[in-house]
Amino acid sequence: MQGRGQVAMGVDQYQSTHQFETLSNGGRIELQKNNSDPRDVATIRSHLKEVMSKMRRGDFSTSEFVHAQEPGGARVMAARKDFIHYRYADLPRGGEIRMTTTDPEALHGIHAFIAFQQNQHHRH
Repeated sequence: MQGRGQVAMGVDQYQSTHQFETLSNGGRIELQKNNSDPRDVATIRSHLKEVMSKMRRGDFSTSEFVHAQEPGGARVMAARKDFIHYRYADLPRGGEIRMTTTDPEALHGIHAFIAFQQNQHHRH
């Protein structure tokens, strides 16, 4: 998974930190470089913006590639994409994507997606 992640993200996963958090109205994905390498920080920010753009369209192919399987919750999020709001923000050494919704089914999908990510990244 780490090697596919490096291909997808463009930075060494062992030199960066992924955080996945469920929120009462959605979830949050954070990716930051462990040091402040400006080129890698720019790469992370670009990657997150691209991933967010794909997720808005219901495309979870990047996560599927990294994990070599369909991520939990992705199918629901794709089906309920019109009910999910995505917002990107820069962080000091990377960025974050926030996903919010008022739709119960979409919320369940987001929470399943975050749980899948937490489980997968914790194991590696």
